[in-house]
Amino acid sequence: MSNMKTEPEMDWSQLFASRTALMTPSALRELLKVTSRAEVISFAGGLPAAELFPVPRFKSALAAVLDQHGGKSLQYSITEGLPELRDWIALRFSTPRLRIAHENVLITSGAQQALSLLGRILFEKGDRVIVENPTYLALLSAWRPTGVEFMPALCDARGLRVEKCRPLMKRKPKAIYCVPNFQNPLGATMSLPRRKKLAALARAHSMAIIEDNPYGELRYSGRALPNLLELDAPERPGSDFSSRVIYAGTFSKVLAPGLRVGWVIASKPVIEKLALAKQAADLQTSTLNQYLALELVRQGFLEDFIPVLRRHYGQRRDAMLEALDRYFPKSARWTKPDGGVFLWVTLPPGADSGHLLEAALNEGVAFVPGGEFHLNGEGKNTMRLNFSNMPPARIEEGIKKLGGLLRRGVNSIS
Repeated sequence: MSNMKTEPEMDWSQLFASRTALMTPSALRELLKVTSRAEVISFAGGLPAAELFPVPRFKSALAAVLDQHGGKSLQYSITEGLPELRDWIALRFSTPRLRIAHENVLITSGAQQALSLLGRILFEKGDRVIVENPTYLALLSAWRPTGVEFMPALCDARGLRVEKCRPLMKRKPKAIYCVPNFQNPLGATMSLPRRKKLAALARAHSMAIIEDNPYGELRYSGRALPNLLELDAPERPGSDFSSRVIYAGTFSKVLAPGLRVGWVIASKPVIEKLALAKQAADLQTSTLNQYLALELVRQGFLEDFIPVLRRHYGQRRDAMLEALDRYFPKSARWTKPDGGVFLWVTLPPGADSGHLLEAALNEGVAFVPGGEFHLNGEGKNTMRLNFSNMPPARIEEGIKKLGGLLRRGVNSIS
């Protein structure tokens, strides 16, 4: 019999920083583990349609990058990002009223990293930030560990209810986060009058606006509206960039999410702090992926591909709206977005979309219960549906199954 003593098992919980208690698993990411199966009709994630990715175009662009830049494209690069790519972004977002230089641009590993880094440089325990309610799930995950206090402000079909933010000013919020175009999860677009009021409110209270715009290029109907970034620009045309708006953008929805290339546009002091935070996080965004994105946009890829996305996603949105009309009970309501990849369904009071999800998964259909997106315990009778990832026939099949479950027992889902 061995006399060797058994080493006590390491208790890692004693070593974790206290802020890790604020890190909670995303219900959506856990759900996606289930919905990755091909047989599941998933309305859960905000996934682009992979079958639309023009793989041959990417393949030729990658070959061009390696031919033109060789080992340079495989080497480390500067933290702020490739100057040429930053120049392209600065030019694309500049207007006669808003002049952006590449010093106002930082390349990130997707817009999600932009949000995470912004939380790191802006917020500390006890700071307050206004967020739309309901709001983007991963934003909450990114900023909770900072100890920030979220202050929810109501949204409706025309976006953030700016008048609901005014009483919150007494508590001196440091910033407001919003998705003005085709908001996640509602699919709502903030009206022009509300955008102007929000910009004025931020100026009056020296508050930063964090404008997240991953879906802005995906408009299928209606008129495009100016970004908050532009609305907050100085009145003097041609002035150097100076704005309280921090703009987060990404290539994920219009090129491919696998590239993980996004960006921040902001005043130089913000970019400088973000660069320091990014150095500590990952040194830089992939050099190769930045060169690949640059090669594609220089070839005019966006001008070719965005119309394709608009056509297909517009058809899928219409297919979902028509199926909802056909199969959902009249007691349900839903948004009718002008673009983006989501719409929002509200079931009768007392219904529980979490219970509905359990039944739906047994039928091979997935969505995200709406309560996950709320900060005040509301939304149990709501649900977010994605329409970009499934073709029209599968959308109809999935909505028909959900409608059948609802018609067979809305009260039993209560």
